[in-house]
Amino acid sequence: MAEKSPDSSGSVDQCSVLSPEQRMQSPGIGASKWVRLNAGGTYFLTTRQTLCRDSKSFLYRLCQAEPDLDSDKDETGAYLIDRDPTYFGPVLNYLRHGKLVLNRGLAEEGVLEEAEFYNIPSLIRLIKDKIRERACKTVQLPIKHVYRVLQCQEEELTQMVSTMSDGWKFEQLVSIGSSYNYGNEDQAEFLCVVSKELHNQSYGTSSEPSEKAKILQEQGSRM
Repeated sequence: MAEKSPDSSGSVDQCSVLSPEQRMQSPGIGASKWVRLNAGGTYFLTTRQTLCRDSKSFLYRLCQAEPDLDSDKDETGAYLIDRDPTYFGPVLNYLRHGKLVLNRGLAEEGVLEEAEFYNIPSLIRLIKDKIRERACKTVQLPIKHVYRVLQCQEEELTQMVSTMSDGWKFEQLVSIGSSYNYGNEDQAEFLCVVSKELHNQSYGTSSEPSEKAKILQEQGSRM
């Protein structure tokens, strides 16, 4: 910026002779509206107006340079804040435009922690509402079942049903005729359909049967 010539009183425009660093440190002059923050090693540049958006927040007090607030600066003059910069970004953006915008993979709970640290009540309420809304919208997955078909003779039915356990339950019994054993009476044969609910498993994942279920399958697989 070009320097201005002295006015009739002989004074010089103060903005023209201050260095950029002096302007940053001199309130009410030139670029002093800009504030540099060092959050967890990452630098953020914003305006005092943005940081003063909520008069109850830590960032508002930081801009007011309250004597009881410990606000150390690094060698560049940036305010040092020992917080996670990943979650500070959404907090700063909220102060800029009043909207909560999260990058993919960023947890709302993490931003909530920062909002509570910086004491921004409106953001705290917004995130809590979103967390409750997300919980209400949690889709209950339909119950999935695994089915097995066991073949058995009539005399084995009682034993087979009584030995079913570990969540297996009887679904359907289908007669498939009878088998002839030499020297014995004909035995009716059946196909027995049993099922079991699958919990916390994705589609296409099979469930390993228990020892009792394996015995049940062996009994039903005899021809």
